[in-house]
Amino acid sequence: MAEAVGTLMVQDYSEILSRTVVAANSGDHDAQFRLGVLNGLGLGCAQDYVKAVKWYVLAANSGHAEAQSNLGYMYGTGRGVPQDYVQAHVWYSLAAAQGDEVARANRDIVQDAMAGDQLERAQTLAAEIFEKLQTRANQKNSNL
Repeated sequence: MAEAVGTLMVQDYSEILSRTVVAANSGDHDAQFRLGVLNGLGLGCAQDYVKAVKWYVLAANSGHAEAQSNLGYMYGTGRGVPQDYVQAHVWYSLAAAQGDEVARANRDIVQDAMAGDQLERAQTLAAEIFEKLQTRANQKNSNL
């Protein structure tokens, strides 16, 4: 019976995955984030950290705070990308700026492992990305 339940769960996630791919490919940033989660956990598909990162990047670059935090985690742990504390700090900082307290705590943990010049680079990169995201958001709002 456990196998049947397990099989049913995989089938359910496979269906969710299929529907989410369509939405994500249409530019739905929440769907892109969910695809990152599904791929990262191997729900409905084989676990694939590289694909998870791909989807997190798309959502994170739209300003999606959860995707930014998860992307920080991927960089901090080296899952799907080479471990990079500068990039981890950048993405955690962007999520923290939107009120994500877990990202703030994780950013502080990563920061403790960084050298001084790495922290300066991370802060500069985060500011540049933040400015780009703000510019995009302002342009989007002016088009409404």
